[in-house]
Amino acid sequence: MYINRVLNVAAHAGKIILESGAETYRVEETMVKICTSFEIKNADSFVTPTGIMLSVTSLDGEIVSVIKRIQNRTVSLEKISKVNNLSRSIKNNGLSIDEVEYELIKIETSKGYSNAALIFCSAIGAGFFTLIFGGTFSDFCISLLIGILIKCASIKLAYKSINDFFSNIIGGSIAALTALIFYKLGIVVNVDKVIIGSIMLLVPGLAITNAVRDTIAGDLLSGVTRGLEAFLTAVGIAVGTGIIFKIWIAFFGGIHI
Repeated sequence: MYINRVLNVAAHAGKIILESGAETYRVEETMVKICTSFEIKNADSFVTPTGIMLSVTSLDGEIVSVIKRIQNRTVSLEKISKVNNLSRSIKNNGLSIDEVEYELIKIETSKGYSNAALIFCSAIGAGFFTLIFGGTFSDFCISLLIGILIKCASIKLAYKSINDFFSNIIGGSIAALTALIFYKLGIVVNVDKVIIGSIMLLVPGLAITNAVRDTIAGDLLSGVTRGLEAFLTAVGIAVGTGIIFKIWIAFFGGIHI
């Protein structure tokens, strides 16, 4: 009974940080650390971006395993940090398994930033990326609007459980269509910089970083998988913007940039 509880607690911790965007090696290390902190020496784990497998061997030779399927993935560095700190403090502070279970539930159910805060930060991010790429003040203002529209659309699509690939297509379409409309109205000066700055919100930076780190760490399966995920995200953005440009050029002619 005790070994089963430890196994489930470790797998629960791994699931939380994997869903929050942690690297493969970090998930494996965290689960093994929790097991060893509760005096279970023989623990082995295998993690992919969509699944967790954890196995422990008791002193009498009994092997117990658990598999957890990862359905949703997001980015929450705060949850990763909290679970990492918890795994380190188990042995240092002498936490019981009940206390660890309670803390994991608190971490998992903790609320992140509000939608209003996310929308505001997305607007600021899109606007200042446009300025970095050389946009004007009017370009900056339109990028603020595009950032708001993209984030609002992403939130709505997430509620409806729309696949990320199609969400990126829609996000890229919103960025291109809005920029072109205001370019036609004479408000946008550098339509290319507005679009590039706006779609930076959709660029899979964490997936690319984790793909490189997993590959360097020797987790080749996870590295290739995350790299493919980043590639498909980029394809979705390109498809969304490309469709809008194709339609716009067909109806309104070329664009002078």
